[in-house]
Amino acid sequence: MAFDGVTLRALALELDDKLTGGKIQKVAEPEKDELLVTIKHGGETYLLLISANASLPLMYLTDEKKKSPDSAPNFCMVLRKHMQSGTILKVEQIGMERVIRFSIEHSDEMRDLSTKYLYVEIMGKHSNIIFTKEDGTIIDSIKHVNAMMSSVREVLPGKEYFIPAQEGKENPLDFSAAAFLTKISEKNDTVMHCIVDSFTGLSPSLAIEMCFRAGIDSDANINSLTENEKATLSRVFEQIISEINAASFSPSVYFDQFKEKNKDFSVITLTHFSDYEEKTFDTVSEMLKEYYSKKNHQENQKQKAYDLKRTVETILDRNRHTLAIQEKQLKDTEKSDKYRVYGELLHTYGNTAEEGAKSVTVDNYYTGEKLTIPLDPSITPRENANKYFKKYEKMKRTKEQVTERIKETENAIKHLESIDNSLTIADTSEELDEIKKELADAGFTKYHAPKGKPKKMKKSEPLHFVTNDGFDIFVGKNNFQNDYLTFKFANGNDLWFHVKTIPGSHVILRTEGKEVPDADYVTAAEVAAYFSTGKDNEKQEVDYVIKKEVKKPNGSAPGFVVYYTNYSMVVHPTLDHVTEVKA
Repeated sequence: MAFDGVTLRALALELDDKLTGGKIQKVAEPEKDELLVTIKHGGETYLLLISANASLPLMYLTDEKKKSPDSAPNFCMVLRKHMQSGTILKVEQIGMERVIRFSIEHSDEMRDLSTKYLYVEIMGKHSNIIFTKEDGTIIDSIKHVNAMMSSVREVLPGKEYFIPAQEGKENPLDFSAAAFLTKISEKNDTVMHCIVDSFTGLSPSLAIEMCFRAGIDSDANINSLTENEKATLSRVFEQIISEINAASFSPSVYFDQFKEKNKDFSVITLTHFSDYEEKTFDTVSEMLKEYYSKKNHQENQKQKAYDLKRTVETILDRNRHTLAIQEKQLKDTEKSDKYRVYGELLHTYGNTAEEGAKSVTVDNYYTGEKLTIPLDPSITPRENANKYFKKYEKMKRTKEQVTERIKETENAIKHLESIDNSLTIADTSEELDEIKKELADAGFTKYHAPKGKPKKMKKSEPLHFVTNDGFDIFVGKNNFQNDYLTFKFANGNDLWFHVKTIPGSHVILRTEGKEVPDADYVTAAEVAAYFSTGKDNEKQEVDYVIKKEVKKPNGSAPGFVVYYTNYSMVVHPTLDHVTEVKA
């Protein structure tokens, strides 16, 4: 991510152009460490989103409104008092630092005009939003930083505002090509680190871009460069600085099309990202909104998947613990037959026992050996026999009940393991919602209906691949999709694949009535092995069968099927022999 000084410079110029002269209509703090400022200027209404969130600091113009809390936090109330109805006089970057300053003119209590400053610091975990008087005295900040938290700078009301100096770093806009070369040559490190550690505002991505344009390995040591390479690098530096000074920016997001993820963004064209798709934008705000809205969505997805996975693993551990207890109970019932034999032998030979005896030794006609049977001396041998029969019957019932419960627990564990596998594949909200619903439907969790009018759940789509011979392969990403593929989508003569004995996706190889090459049988099996808990194994056994041979028992869990006639093969889990088809 390159929210560096260069990006901040481009953003500051854009905000200055659009907002200077504008009136601040509203200040809201919709979320912790976040502001949404409404500004009217030239007949337009702008929404400025500012976040000092440690994991996702950002700032850009947006059109997305957010609901404010019923009670405004203290910092928001301070800004409303001093900024609301104020005029933005200027928006500027401080040097090449990752800091933008808003100069705001506002009438005080005596109706005298005064200027105050809002500093937005986009500095990773140290990001902050700080409001000061004209003389630099801090009025308040969205994050308070005391001496215990930082030995470099306190950010508290009444303290003086300053930007911590970055030791050894200079403003690159003040440097010529020759001075640039002298500066980076003072260090003994990789070329990329020498550039980043020498100048403020230059990100690793931009330093790598300079090296790429100069035909230099960014990981090479600065002292290993030839004089020609150094001269070429200094010329590239000069060209990029000229672009920055001329505000010749090209806001772009670089997109990994295969993984459907944004890789990076930049206001300077990054030619070293030639393997990625480039999407250009008219404004810096549009670029940042595209990047961060998707990143925020991905982070939310990641957190949602993590929370679901943690829930599933907790329930799995509980069921595995229950199974261990049940198996011990079952083992304890194994001696039930011994009590039946005691009862039968006492009925036959009980009259040989002496009155008040604590045991009796009799012939065991089952084994032909002598057997000593413990007795309760307070009751008769026949009553002892009936006592043993009752014990036998109780243990027999317990055995039947525990056996049934073990079966239920084992099925629950298999179901949960299949859901756990689905979570490793899921990458959309719809798929996670389906998994959440499956957990609730199975009784593993409680379903919390969303407030308001219920919405119809959007259906997710299975994965689609094509073999080298042109045959379609479809993969269920969760158990709802598995049922859909196997029992609604697939035709009777399509081929069905599933990894043997362990959790995995249902895989359908569409035949369209054609003869399938042997290589495609192997390919479909490789795909089935890949989308299973055996994905990391070097070899994995996979069952395959004509789809019409696959049956679903009544009342069984989603994704659970049976089949009695099948073939098997051992393959290496891989997607090397298929091409994914995007919807």
